Amino acid sequence: MASESENSQDLYAVADFCLIPMGTGEPSVAEYIAECQRVLEKSGVQYKILKSKYLINPNSHLSGYGTNLEGPWTQVSRAIHDCHAAVHAKGAPRIATDIRIGTRVDREIKPGTGNEGKVERVREILEKDGGGN
Repeated sequence: MASESENSQDLYAVADFCLIPMGTGEPSVAEYIAECQRVLEKSGVQYKILKSKYLINPNSHLSGYGTNLEGPWTQVSRAIHDCHAAVHAKGAPRIATDIRIGTRVDREIKPGTGNEGKVERVREILEKDGGGN
């Protein structure tokens, strides 16, 4: 059984979330997602926008259907909360969000290596098969 101090320690989290503004009256939600990215930029949760010249920071990846984040659990969950608040403030009456969060305590995860480490491990396996790009 974990001690109280282990339970109160902030876990390092690797997360993926997809925020979906609803009821906006427009089919495009890009302006709302851009607002969320502005929030993430200020949050301290590190991230970058993939396939773009705009490198925000190395611990979050924006894709066409979501954003990867990593950092302390409380910081990651606060950033997602703040995205919701900002998108509502921009005029979205409803938001649906899918969130996946992973943690591990069997080894240390160096900040900035959680998401990339997972991808790199799969690349290594595929390269052994003669595949992978």
